[in-house]
Amino acid sequence: MKISYNWLKHYVDIADYTPQEIAEILTNSGLEVEGLEKYDSVKGGMEGIVTGKVLHCEKHPNADRLSLTTVDIGTGRPLPIVCGAPNVAEGQKVVVATVGTTLYTGDETLEIKKAKIRGQLSEGMICAEDEVGLGSSHEGIMVLDEDTPVGTPAREYFDIKQDWIFEIGLTPNRTDATAHMGVARDIVASLNQQKKTGLKLKKPSVEGFSIDELKKRIDVAVEDIEACPRYSGLTMMNVAVKESPSWLKNSLNAIGIRPINNVVDVTNFVLMETGHPLHAFDADKIRGDKIVVRKARKGEKFISLDEEERRLLEQDLMICDSSEGMCIAGVFGGIGSGVNEKTRNVFIESAYFDPFHIRKTSRHHGLQTDASFRFERGADPNMTIYALKRAAMMIREISGGEITSDVVDVYPNPVDPWTVSINLDRINTLIGQKLDKDTVTGILNDLEIKIVRQKGRVMDVRIPTFRHDVRREADVVEEILRIYGYNNIRTGEKLHASLSHAEKPDRGKMQNIVSDFLSNNGFAEVMNNSLTRSAYTEKLPGFDPDHNAVIYNPLSSDLNVMRQSLLFGILETILYNQNRQIHDLKLFEFGNVYRVRPEKKEHTDPLEKYQENAFLSLAVSGRKNPESWNTPADKSDFYFLKSYINRIFDRIKLQGPLNAGTENPSEKYAYSLRYTLNNKTLAEFGRLSDTITQYAGIKQAVYYGEIHWDRMMGSMLPDPLYYREIPKFPEVRRDLALLVDDHITFKTLRDIILNTGKDLIKSVGLFDVYEGDKLEKGKKSYAVNIIMQDTRKTLTDKMVDALINKALKALEKETGAQIR
Repeated sequence: MKISYNWLKHYVDIADYTPQEIAEILTNSGLEVEGLEKYDSVKGGMEGIVTGKVLHCEKHPNADRLSLTTVDIGTGRPLPIVCGAPNVAEGQKVVVATVGTTLYTGDETLEIKKAKIRGQLSEGMICAEDEVGLGSSHEGIMVLDEDTPVGTPAREYFDIKQDWIFEIGLTPNRTDATAHMGVARDIVASLNQQKKTGLKLKKPSVEGFSIDELKKRIDVAVEDIEACPRYSGLTMMNVAVKESPSWLKNSLNAIGIRPINNVVDVTNFVLMETGHPLHAFDADKIRGDKIVVRKARKGEKFISLDEEERRLLEQDLMICDSSEGMCIAGVFGGIGSGVNEKTRNVFIESAYFDPFHIRKTSRHHGLQTDASFRFERGADPNMTIYALKRAAMMIREISGGEITSDVVDVYPNPVDPWTVSINLDRINTLIGQKLDKDTVTGILNDLEIKIVRQKGRVMDVRIPTFRHDVRREADVVEEILRIYGYNNIRTGEKLHASLSHAEKPDRGKMQNIVSDFLSNNGFAEVMNNSLTRSAYTEKLPGFDPDHNAVIYNPLSSDLNVMRQSLLFGILETILYNQNRQIHDLKLFEFGNVYRVRPEKKEHTDPLEKYQENAFLSLAVSGRKNPESWNTPADKSDFYFLKSYINRIFDRIKLQGPLNAGTENPSEKYAYSLRYTLNNKTLAEFGRLSDTITQYAGIKQAVYYGEIHWDRMMGSMLPDPLYYREIPKFPEVRRDLALLVDDHITFKTLRDIILNTGKDLIKSVGLFDVYEGDKLEKGKKSYAVNIIMQDTRKTLTDKMVDALINKALKALEKETGAQIR
């Protein structure tokens, strides 16, 4: 949301405060200023450009189309300037860009430098109007009036306006702050509270509104009062539609709104002043002199201002004349009823539309406008008449038109301000600091929250309809606190705490342990939106669209379902980095996934059909380590990802043995493994299939894994961390080379060896695998190491040999393994 510093000065006296100070005040009051940018009505503000007089002009000796001039710019030293304009002449008053000045032409810039042109020194540039941003003509230099003072800065001569623009990160509930008057109201309240300034909000008066002559009236019929609770309008005649005056164009340009004509510009000005959208129709194009507010008919089509034909839904609210639609209510105008230079009579609409209807229509048609932005968040139904009169008076002043009808106002069910009861003692309890009664009442009055009854420490306050989000005592307390200033709440000298018991294992603690482990090993944590696009489940293998938890009123087609997997966000993150030439990635994310269980759709509890589970996802792609002269350029692979997943499980004490290494036949992966416990999948990981990476636009291999965090937490022992005494007796290692059939896995051999000496054999490792022509067909060789240790005594060679022989017999019996 863009707010102009100059505009704000019309509604509150802040001339003594810099834009930076106002930005801090707004941020502290809850309207976070995300950016502050200097604005000039002409790009660059004409810095370094001055008026001058051509003292001498002659032809360039080395160029037929160039002239040598001497120009006085009021510094006491005339400048030699080579000029290529055909109309330059001695005695002219001109516009001069001095050395060091930057000129702007569209997106291109030109810095004026001291230079020799065809052998002649040039210390500046005599400018044409397009070169200084005052027009588009390049036929010759600008020639100023003869009485123009020499040496006058061009900024002053051409009255270039300077402004500061606040970029406010508006929260969805603050519809009142979508315009300058609402922001000014917060400034008044904050300054009065902090500086005791006694400021008042200067709201432009509409007391001067009057009907010039009752000539033409457009009647209004509202067929759906739920979708359009209020519709106001009036008619004006003999309006001269033309270019807006400079002050109006500058005001709109400053906040990024393109001027169109004086009528449309006024409606946009009032929108940005009051926050209430208006729309102007060409009254002569309203058939039957009647406005009908109705829902679209089945199959109805409509051509909008962007010349696109739109197929309407029956839920779309339309502004129509007696025969056809003229405007999509609260969203976008039509091509046939807009105001242009040929318009002489206008009908101005000032309505209040139901947020739910506007939001659905705006999302369906993909039309995000300034009007829909405000209506779908909840405009003020009691602002329509004020905004209408304000616009009519401005149009009459600017265009010379006449107001030729009374105000038509269809408002069958008026919305009145509501009352909230607040308790001063409870306010102090919630805030944690005592506020005196005068402070509270002063803040409320500045926010236009009226106190209608007081009894002791209890007040009844009336909330204005422009604050639809303030409904409870807690909401009023929040308003008081943000104006009083969160920074003014003192930190207490005492800390109140209570002992609490948390069941083990602690989910938050375990998540932090794993997060710290991964981040310490070079992984970056990502946090993606739980909302995603349904296209992922429709196009990617391994997902079922029937399991989507669908959003009924999605913000866009890209956010229309809840995610079935963390994979979707990870793919978008990898693509985002890939497009910025970041190819070496190690990522992880904790998050919830959602799915619908079709078999539960008929359940009496509507929530029973939904399933929500927590997962941990990991993804690696590109090189294992950052590029360096002393680091191998090894690529991430399946085993690299597996090592981190194994280390996570090593840190966690499960209630039973983990079945690690089951092949995972999944369409999502080119190849993968699955870890299970009690026949339930705890983790699956592998290389993503080319179908998935190609669909996502990723050009390199991605290794991805998911850990079912809920299941893993449910399978953990209460305290996974335990300690034991450092062994006093040494480990013993034996290496074996085992010849086995090529279908035998190392996991099978390891499990057999461990089972033969559960108390003494600590680990079994694999350090070499050989398959080649030196072995008979169908065979391979595993080189394994066996680590043995007794915590009570030193193992003797006899005891070690007995263990090894027992293991060899078990291996031969169960797998046919032989010593090489």
